[in-house]
Amino acid sequence: MLGHRELTMQDYLGVLKRRFWLILSCAVLFLVGGIVLTRVLSPEYVSQTLILIEQQKVPESYVRPVVEEDLGARLASMREQILSRSRLQPIIERFNLFPTAPTMDDRIQMTQKAIGIQQIQSGQSRGMPGFFISFKAQDARVAQQVCGEITSLFVSANLSRREQSAEGTTDFLKQQLADSKRNLDDQDAKLAAFQQKYFGKLPEQEGTNASTLQALTTQLDAATQSLNRMQQEETFLQATISQQTHDLQASEPATGPSIDERRKELKSLVEQKQTLETTYTPDHPDVVAISRRIADLQAQIANAPAESTPATAAAAKNLPDPPDLQKLKIQLRAVQMAITAEKQEQSQLAAKVRTYESRIESTPAVEEEYKQITRDHETALQFYNSLLSKMNESSMATALEQRQQGEQFTIMDGANLPDAPTFPKPAFFAGGGFVLGLVLGLLIAAFLEYRDTSLRNERDIWAFTKLPTLAIISHVSGLPQPARARKLWNPFSRSSKAIESVGI
Repeated sequence: MLGHRELTMQDYLGVLKRRFWLILSCAVLFLVGGIVLTRVLSPEYVSQTLILIEQQKVPESYVRPVVEEDLGARLASMREQILSRSRLQPIIERFNLFPTAPTMDDRIQMTQKAIGIQQIQSGQSRGMPGFFISFKAQDARVAQQVCGEITSLFVSANLSRREQSAEGTTDFLKQQLADSKRNLDDQDAKLAAFQQKYFGKLPEQEGTNASTLQALTTQLDAATQSLNRMQQEETFLQATISQQTHDLQASEPATGPSIDERRKELKSLVEQKQTLETTYTPDHPDVVAISRRIADLQAQIANAPAESTPATAAAAKNLPDPPDLQKLKIQLRAVQMAITAEKQEQSQLAAKVRTYESRIESTPAVEEEYKQITRDHETALQFYNSLLSKMNESSMATALEQRQQGEQFTIMDGANLPDAPTFPKPAFFAGGGFVLGLVLGLLIAAFLEYRDTSLRNERDIWAFTKLPTLAIISHVSGLPQPARARKLWNPFSRSSKAIESVGI
């Protein structure tokens, strides 16, 4: 009847008092069952080892590590590699792991589940400092041996993986460096051929060409002025020589110059006039003087008497010139030789000036192509230097890994020999069985009390009849039972249990 009204603490105590032995029996029964179960189940031993991750011994500022992969990702990759069938099957066959499994695939799966890897988290930025490796087996010695084997696989796999990664990086950089070297050689050849082809027209030579052109122009102007002075001196000497010769012929008429000599002199003066006209205008004094001299000679030739006899002419030719006239003729020859040399120098300077002018004029067109070639060459050179630096760093990192001076897995605590099984634990099973039995006993007691329709106190009577209680007659054992008991109609109960009526 307890299930049809609100219960008090006294009601709960009453239930515990009435159902104490039921609850205790369930708790003791499950306690004994838990203890028995620990004896029946197969024990499991766990062997564990601690691996610390030791950083490279050489500072990273001197040798930069090649392997930049995240340690967690690298550890997960090594785990998949080590837990593969090819690695686990020899260990399973050597230690006869899980022999009750029907197939090798089942034994491999059970072995994979028995291997545990737990990372040690660290608050530092360098990542985790290490990790634990554990193995679970039914024999303590087997668990220790297999845990040691797994640990050795992890250590060797880490060394091999880092060394292979470093060597692969170095080989790749060597190949790329060789390709870059060939490209740089091609760019060097193109640049050398271009510089040889356009030597003197390169953009960096423009300033030198301009200064050289300026110097050559100054030299050409000086040579032109010097040539003009020499030509003036030549004209003066020629006029002086002609005047002295004419005076000498006038003083000695028997031995004066012949018509042929005057014609030769006239021819020479005409050539000198043509030379002067290339440099000066017709109004120049030198040109006017030589023109007047030419006119005088032409008049003398026209008014000259008949040719003297050959003997007289020959005698006149054989007469020596006066010393002053000889000196003037020597100076004239020297000036003429200097004029010839000056004209050659002038022509050479003019050719050089034209050459440098053409170089300066062609510089803008050459500069565009030169920029493209030098840009490609600089890019190839920078790429080659970058690859060379990276290859040197990778070679040092590879040597570091080969000497086992890089990051390593250090076994801090070897695989231990378990002293006691981790499963099943008697205390856990006994305590769990006792608690489970106690809970089950309480549930059974509550169910029985809910199904019980007995009236035990005034509150039960009020909950059933909604009438006040006048008196309570306690139960007296040994009284005669009535022949026929009447059933009272109880609208709150679905039980068919008979309740004896009591007269009041």
